[in-house]
Amino acid sequence: MSQEEYKNEDERIKARLKQKSWNEIRSNDSWAIFKIMSEFVNGFESMARIGPSVSIFGSARTKPDDKYYLLAEKIAEKIAKAGYGVITGGGPGIMEAGNKGAHHGGGPSIGLNIELPFEQHYNPYIDRDKNLNFDYFFVRKVMFVKYSQGFVVMPGGFGTLDELFEAITLIQTKKIAKFPIILVGREFWTGLMDWIEQTVINKYENASPNDLKLIKIVDTEDEVLDVIDSFYKKYNLSPNF
Repeated sequence: MSQEEYKNEDERIKARLKQKSWNEIRSNDSWAIFKIMSEFVNGFESMARIGPSVSIFGSARTKPDDKYYLLAEKIAEKIAKAGYGVITGGGPGIMEAGNKGAHHGGGPSIGLNIELPFEQHYNPYIDRDKNLNFDYFFVRKVMFVKYSQGFVVMPGGFGTLDELFEAITLIQTKKIAKFPIILVGREFWTGLMDWIEQTVINKYENASPNDLKLIKIVDTEDEVLDVIDSFYKKYNLSPNF
């Protein structure tokens, strides 16, 4: 039974708890491997053609007249004009603002879309050949971190926090290179960063003070580009131009 065929959440939970026969497992779970594999192959082949890019994360619920939507659009346009591609989750809100700015800036505008029961639909500012669709969150997340050379995190909800901490964890554990992580909006992020420093690090010692050095908090599009450009100059790299 597919997700859309469940009548309600109770039915879905009961189905997950039901003891499956070996034939059911083999016919459903095992064959899903090929669908997962196809998403990885398509993602790798499509994303490998794109040059240095920056991922922009943020809420799908942000309205077009919100100050953070307008700021994300300016950030993405500036990033694109500097020669970088822009990768978003492909949906509305901050994602749309990111793709819109990249489109206006003349740079690659990539959308990694996913089917969700609410919020998600692809926005019209993604390049026609760079709109990828995924069924699996974990495949989509691999594409974000494998093909991004920087992460710009706008205000958002649980999905945005998940993407932020995924990037921090992978850099902290040296699974990916130490690319810049930029939090935009001091009024939004300062409370979280204070809690991490005072509670997670100082009180419980569950992380290292050095981990905070991975993160920059800014308020403007110029600050975002300064962080990204400084990183590239430090390693004598250049973007797409």
